[in-house]
Amino acid sequence: MTTGSDLLGRYAGSMVQVFGTPQLVLASGHGCWVTDVDGKRYLDLLSGIAVNALGHGHPALVQAVTKQAESAIHVSNFFTSEPAIALAERILAVAGAPEGSGVFFANSGTEATEAAIKLSRRTGRTRIVALEGSFHGRSTGALALTHKAAYREPFEPLIPEVVFVAPDDAEALVDAVDDTTAALFVEPVQGEAGVRELSGDYLRLARALTSAHGALLVVDEIQTGVGRTGDWFAHQASGIVPDAMTLAKGLGGGVPIGALVTYGSDVTAMLTAGQHGTTFGGNPLACAAGLAVLDTIERDHLLEHVGRVAALLDDVEIEGVAGTRGRGLLRAVELDGIPSAAVMVAARDAGFIVNAVTPTALRLAPPLVITEEELHGFLDALPAILEVARSAEQMVP
Repeated sequence: MTTGSDLLGRYAGSMVQVFGTPQLVLASGHGCWVTDVDGKRYLDLLSGIAVNALGHGHPALVQAVTKQAESAIHVSNFFTSEPAIALAERILAVAGAPEGSGVFFANSGTEATEAAIKLSRRTGRTRIVALEGSFHGRSTGALALTHKAAYREPFEPLIPEVVFVAPDDAEALVDAVDDTTAALFVEPVQGEAGVRELSGDYLRLARALTSAHGALLVVDEIQTGVGRTGDWFAHQASGIVPDAMTLAKGLGGGVPIGALVTYGSDVTAMLTAGQHGTTFGGNPLACAAGLAVLDTIERDHLLEHVGRVAALLDDVEIEGVAGTRGRGLLRAVELDGIPSAAVMVAARDAGFIVNAVTPTALRLAPPLVITEEELHGFLDALPAILEVARSAEQMVP
């Protein structure tokens, strides 16, 4: 019988080691649960880093992908397909985008960011403002907008004229956005920074400043979009309408897909024939998956469900937990004196998958279909998990 240890040895001998050693070798999943090759089950509180919006093996997604695979998987960008057109229409509808808006399909969030960077260059300007703590992807263009030095520095020089400002600092934003700015990129909730939400006032200021200076406001909803926060898109709670929005992760429910959404005919017309492209973008299989995700969220009232279930994470009173933050089912659990890496390992040993997003915080991004009972199970187990992690740290010399 092939074990997880056997497979990890094969992994080390065959894969480029950009991810280090994987924590587990997973074999299957059902609902909010996954099973490794050794037969152990885990409650998946990360959902593939906010990707598996409907959990694992959801019948609607399985049926949609199976049906589409039987007819056409790929047609190239010389042609199009009904799933691609239907998904674009559906995204524009739930986004509340005005007439003349459009969708460009890519394969990932970083590719959606690349398309947004090229869109910004069509303003005739090259200066981009991004936020400290931002994460927009790891391709060389997207990386230039990603703040973390450890990600950026090995690959510098990156594209120039990117300025970083402190998030939620109104004065810094006013100073940074001017008539030379091509675009301002913001994440309504900064996931990689530790699940830190921008205020509605700040997003409204961002909209006002970019409009006043003729710059584009690009909202990165790669992690926060498609119901993750209890709205279709996190920025909608602030009442703003961006010039462009990037999507990926939850949109395909596990099938790779990304998208750039342009708002209004003036912005949509900025990219013309031949100025951008991708071989696999608009792939009918991925688009069929995206339609199944959006249809299921609406049919099963998952936006309302997210609001109800997420309320369990609002006020967590557990010794060793300093507090929680975030919105909907994108949350951070801030720890009190216990390293998050140790808690992540203890949680995994106890049958729960979480992410040590910062040295002091865990990120939770479970499937949108998670039940109150399942979330209660984690919260009930958390005190013992924290105690195990605390004891393990005390044993380290």
